[in-house]
Amino acid sequence: MQEHDNVYTKAYAIQLDQHDNLAHFRKEFYIKENSIYLDGNSLGLLSKRAEKSVLNLLESWKQLGIDGWTQGENPWFYLSEELGQKMAPLVGGKSEEVIVTGSTTVNLHQLVSTFYQPQGNKTKILADDLNFPSDIYALQSQLLLKGFDPEEHLIQVKSRDGHTLLEDDIIEAMTEEIALILLPGVLYRSGQILDMKRLTTEAHKRGIVIGFDLCHSIGSIPHQLSDWEADFAFWCNYKHLNGGPGGVGGLYVNQKHLGQKPGLAGWFSSRKDKQFDMEHTLTPAEDAGAFQIGTPHVLSVAPIIGSLEIFAEAGIKNIRRKSLQLTQYMMDLIQHELRVFEFTIQNPLEDEKRGGHLYIEHKEAARICKALKAEGIVPDFRNPNGIRLAPVALYNTFEEVWNSVQILKTIMVEERYMQFKNEREVVA
Repeated sequence: MQEHDNVYTKAYAIQLDQHDNLAHFRKEFYIKENSIYLDGNSLGLLSKRAEKSVLNLLESWKQLGIDGWTQGENPWFYLSEELGQKMAPLVGGKSEEVIVTGSTTVNLHQLVSTFYQPQGNKTKILADDLNFPSDIYALQSQLLLKGFDPEEHLIQVKSRDGHTLLEDDIIEAMTEEIALILLPGVLYRSGQILDMKRLTTEAHKRGIVIGFDLCHSIGSIPHQLSDWEADFAFWCNYKHLNGGPGGVGGLYVNQKHLGQKPGLAGWFSSRKDKQFDMEHTLTPAEDAGAFQIGTPHVLSVAPIIGSLEIFAEAGIKNIRRKSLQLTQYMMDLIQHELRVFEFTIQNPLEDEKRGGHLYIEHKEAARICKALKAEGIVPDFRNPNGIRLAPVALYNTFEEVWNSVQILKTIMVEERYMQFKNEREVVA
């Protein structure tokens, strides 16, 4: 962003909002009065369309009872597949490669149980030491189920700075002992984007299956999973996709693997026309639907119907463009207004490496987050001294970014944070 004399003024922020072609989507969301919500990378806000789609599905249950599975505006029996088709553009997958199902960790267990096939000396799983704990727990569990000691068979690439990963270090760790690789698309703390295309190419050169956790990237950056030939991916839909707390997740399986039996089979793994034959021999679906397990959580998937309508209209490339502008503007303001207060920006500065949120550190981070909340700003604290700030393209404004930094400056100047304990809450 070019520097002008007025770049740090509120008038400049308002001017940016006036030229924002996504500004009209803000009215689609429920936004609390006198509040600035900067935690959409943890839980996205409710949209009016998502609310409507929930009410519509409740109405179909009310009016149709069990016939809602095959009748009504969104028949439940086919809903996961239909939403997978609509979600596919957000991950750059083909419609048959994507299914809306399960939760992040359940889908990870499903995919690892399917694609982790240790043979000979190829028995180890490669991950990283910055990934979200749930992914590591699942990998450890899968190794134990196969009879391997996670201490020896789970290899975690080390970060050199505690915040980011070097692709060269990951590639160096792709030894002949690695059977499967799991990495985040965007690191949940620092917001670093990994070069998924390069890593997939390097893994396949070595005959290694590779998959990605897209929880912090879907809905915030474009993907091209099919073109990159990634083997699998999985994600939650309640962050940038605004699918509701604990909402149903999603997964992607490359077309070259379709037709493979799922590692964890269930009734909804079945081919649709065979499911009600009630045979004790599974005929798996020929698309990503084969990697479903149990009955879809219809009411929990409902918000995604409305949310995906908004994403289709806004366009992920437009969302990404504004997201980069918002985070860059916030970084510029932080560096200008808060330079004397010992904040350190730990997210990547480069556009091509920065996801949809910022990550700053301060020794009083827990206190500062509580002080921000007391002023109506919702950040995200990460133990021990991290603050994540996510100005979301669909509902945050440049003026909100400006106001947030000014309020943070006041908190620091007046030491308002000192009235709070510098420790995390039970949920952080």
